[in-house]
Amino acid sequence: MGDRRFPDRRAAGQALGERLAGMTAGDPVVLGLPRGGVIVAAEVAAALGAPLDVLVVRKLGLPWQPELAMGAIAAVGDSVETVRVESVLAAVDVGPEAFEEVRRRELAELRRREAVYRDGRPPAPLTGRPVVLVDDGLATGATMRAAVLAVRRQSPLAITVAVPVGSPRACAALAADVDEVLCLLSPRSFRAVGQAYDDFAATTDAEVRDALRGGRPPV
Repeated sequence: MGDRRFPDRRAAGQALGERLAGMTAGDPVVLGLPRGGVIVAAEVAAALGAPLDVLVVRKLGLPWQPELAMGAIAAVGDSVETVRVESVLAAVDVGPEAFEEVRRRELAELRRREAVYRDGRPPAPLTGRPVVLVDDGLATGATMRAAVLAVRRQSPLAITVAVPVGSPRACAALAADVDEVLCLLSPRSFRAVGQAYDDFAATTDAEVRDALRGGRPPV
């Protein structure tokens, strides 16, 4: 990656938007994965003149090590998709009941966040439209894979995954599941998403809501 970094998520979103402007035709919808991905997505939506919406995803962390993902869930409407990280589950002893307990807890939090972020706004219709899925970066790719599955059920015209930075493995793995993957930085020395940002401060729920209110409403 050398010295190339993004000042912050907004700058990363502007860089993505510039690249996507020549790639995305039709009437696209931009979906941001909270929290940080919504800030990036707001800039992408502005560059494309597209509506902005949120797609809430939740990591399923190991019961004794929550920061390590054993899976992820995503929802569009009533449809909930679950992705398992088999490489993690093969190395640890997590029974079906323990996995389902984490899933139920995270699904409740997912629905709570949906209500907070949407503030009464209905989801954007995705059927027959190009969808651009945006996050601030890809590490394992588990949450993005869950998002792709949830969107796929809505029969979009095409799905593009766009991120400022990602691990080479995660970006390559997603390429088989979507129509296009745009990953601006994919360093061999990838360690964490934050390494590509000068400012990678945690995004708040209030910032997510502000970004969604400032974007073009879903239509």
